[in-house]
Amino acid sequence: MQRLLVLFDLDNTLVDRRGTLADWAAEFTARHGLEDEEQAYVLGMVAERAYPSTFDAIRTRYRLPVSTDELWRAYCTDIADLVSCPAEVLDGLNELRAADWRVGVATNGAVDIQGAKLRATGISERVDGVFVSEEADARKPQTRHFALAAARCGAVLGDGGWMVGDNPVNDIGGGRAAGLNTIWIGNDRSWPPDDPRPDHTVPHTRAAIDLLLLQSADHRKATA
Repeated sequence: MQRLLVLFDLDNTLVDRRGTLADWAAEFTARHGLEDEEQAYVLGMVAERAYPSTFDAIRTRYRLPVSTDELWRAYCTDIADLVSCPAEVLDGLNELRAADWRVGVATNGAVDIQGAKLRATGISERVDGVFVSEEADARKPQTRHFALAAARCGAVLGDGGWMVGDNPVNDIGGGRAAGLNTIWIGNDRSWPPDDPRPDHTVPHTRAAIDLLLLQSADHRKATA
């Protein structure tokens, strides 16, 4: 029987990036002796996506006496220390692979920071493959991103599969355009009314995993 493919987004899907960044910004401003009101600015700088160039701008703004490279390396280390993946999600990744799914991570961002999060949380040990956009300048929602992520798992998009994520455009719109079924992680939000709806909406990632496990059980029955 052909193994089913599922790709997971990383930030705010497998891990809570928003909460982690808020904690980091508070620690960063305190460490560098910045005023409390600067915390919002620092958080805003890294909120969309952080790269070394982001820290060059922060270093320049505050005239920090450390190099951009040192700030970037400290950021990767700090985030790895702060980030976590819920135990029930880690268990679910194991359950999916035990149910013969090919499990991958498809994430935008820099290799350094995304890799640090994947290793620190134990996610990297529980998936078949990972693709980070910086590796080949292929960002979600581009179909090439999903194709490269599938390839890391030993799969091809033409065989179908699933994309699970929290971003309506990058994850759901991009996944649909790549020919994947989609599950949107709502995180207490409403689906944008003008966007084509995902195949399924769930409140959190463990619910998405449970849905996929049901799908695989049905698939086995259908092909038995």
